[in-house]
Amino acid sequence: MRIYLIFIYIFLYAPIALIVGGSFNAGKQAMIWQGFSLEWYGKAFSNPLITEALGTSLYIALSTAAISAVLGLITALGLERVKGWLRTFFDALIYIAIMVPGIVIGISTLIAFVSIFDLVNPMLMASFNLQLQMGSWAVIAAHVLFNIAVVALLVRARLQGMDRSLVEASEDLYATPLGTFRQVVLPLLAPAVLAGFLLAFTFSFEDFIIAYFVAGPDVTLPIYVFSSIRRGVTPEINAVGTVVLGTSLVLLVIAQMILQRGDARRTSADG
Repeated sequence: MRIYLIFIYIFLYAPIALIVGGSFNAGKQAMIWQGFSLEWYGKAFSNPLITEALGTSLYIALSTAAISAVLGLITALGLERVKGWLRTFFDALIYIAIMVPGIVIGISTLIAFVSIFDLVNPMLMASFNLQLQMGSWAVIAAHVLFNIAVVALLVRARLQGMDRSLVEASEDLYATPLGTFRQVVLPLLAPAVLAGFLLAFTFSFEDFIIAYFVAGPDVTLPIYVFSSIRRGVTPEINAVGTVVLGTSLVLLVIAQMILQRGDARRTSADG
């Protein structure tokens, strides 16, 4: 079994190790090692096409994370008050939103936007001489669709372990519903909301499939990388991939640490 596990891990992580190692190659060919160098990182992020794509990806990811955190929190709080078969139905919708493949979300979102454009653009052209088109806003809308479900699941897990007596005590002290939410509920849910924000940022930042369908003229970093590797893999692309990989891993670790610390504080408070 140990031998099998070793081969499985080699199969999973060897390609990633090749990308990371190739980013430090001094030569111009990614697969021919010609010495250690950091020059490709400097060249990659001094390339205006890469920096522009990076800026677009950061804008989309931050917007997606912020919107998803707010809407996911509202969704979780709303579902907490729903009971019976209706709650089961909405729970199923949340899980389906996460389970649906990205290519299905991309195609369905593209069809939906095109249908809306066909209806709205003639009126906009006649009234304001403008028309809607695909772009960063469409990517944000598509990413928010499934990231709301991610945040909602994290917040709901936090809600289920929350001490209800704190809310009841706040109400007994004549706090308003808004005051109770702001001073009691939100601080307790903050670790889950922040972790959901980081996960939504990560999923949006590294997404290619959905963005490829609805980005229109805007180019995100994953789309730029995909377009570049058609001409061959270079150490510059490996450097970009390594930075994206490192950023994603760091954010995932931070999100996990936030959740664990939040659980530890809740356990100590209950104790």
